[in-house]
Amino acid sequence: MKMFALYLFGFLALSTAARADDGHAFPTLPVGSTAPDFSLPGVDGKNHTLKEFASAKVLAIVFTTNHCPTSQAYEDRLKKIAKDYQKKGVTLVAISPSDPAGVRPDELGYTDLDDNLESMKIRARDRKFNFPYLYAGDKYQGMAKAYGPTATPHAFVFDAERKLRYVGRIDDSERANKVKTHDLRNAIDALLAGKPVAVAQNKAFGCSTKWAEKSGEVTAFWDKVNAQPVSIEVANADVLKGLRKGKPGVVKLINVWATWCGPCAAEFPDLMNVHLNFKHRDFELITVAAQFPDEQPAVLKFLKKHHAATRNLIFSDDDKYKLMEAIDPKWDGALPYTLLIDPSGKVLYRKMGGIDFLQLRRALLPALDKTTPWSG
Repeated sequence: MKMFALYLFGFLALSTAARADDGHAFPTLPVGSTAPDFSLPGVDGKNHTLKEFASAKVLAIVFTTNHCPTSQAYEDRLKKIAKDYQKKGVTLVAISPSDPAGVRPDELGYTDLDDNLESMKIRARDRKFNFPYLYAGDKYQGMAKAYGPTATPHAFVFDAERKLRYVGRIDDSERANKVKTHDLRNAIDALLAGKPVAVAQNKAFGCSTKWAEKSGEVTAFWDKVNAQPVSIEVANADVLKGLRKGKPGVVKLINVWATWCGPCAAEFPDLMNVHLNFKHRDFELITVAAQFPDEQPAVLKFLKKHHAATRNLIFSDDDKYKLMEAIDPKWDGALPYTLLIDPSGKVLYRKMGGIDFLQLRRALLPALDKTTPWSG
């Protein structure tokens, strides 16, 4: 029996260590633990430490990210919590544990912004965050691992002595109108009242934490992208005119470009990223080379260099003015030229010249949400 107990203890210890080191999960800080110290950059351009929040009666740390739709669903609720408890001595701090190196391009299919610090600044500004938003990716991710958020969002609530008294979800539904249990608020209220938290721990639900160790998955993703075949087809005026028509259930992005167009070449990698971000949703990217038909080999070479496994067209006629009329009578001819068309045929974004990718994504996402909504 003693040998069995030792064996079982060793097995459990090994299992825990393996779980902590496999790049997918790190042990969540146990209830009753002291808050691990940190020093992290914030969206305000300043560095923030645990010590600066020492005066708070209750400190709520919520791990969240830009890219996660579940986290996005909770932003307004977090702002409301921060506002409601500000005068009661409660400080709410949001921290992004996501390392951009651990995020695959297809995991950015529900967001206009990625998880780097500069994008976090834009998110905080545009969403008017009323709480600190700190970055724990890259070289700072050791802090996040010390807390061990399993998903985003994941809340950790500490008392005045910075002992962990609650860890888990914010509430029980991503949809605010379906919430029945306000877990984070309940924990804060209990601590303010000097009472123990009734439910000290529960599970968090959302996007997996993007640890740096997941970079291997990102590499594997790019290996598959780079191995995909790239082709080009010759299209006549009728085919190009058909691009402007709506396609039931599909949002189309049409980009007219040329190999000799500097702005076209400069933005092409970002255009391919848009394709990789959203191709698993009801989205189609179509590139149209505004070049002579006999230049097809040079066009295909460029497309292969950029692994453009999209629908790629080249006009069948030498007459560029027929091309312009077929693509869009409103187009004056300057390259690049981009159209975003919803399933009904409505133009959601029209740009002659370089694409504003943030503006494009913000036009694209609402249209996609109508065709492939997420569960929240």
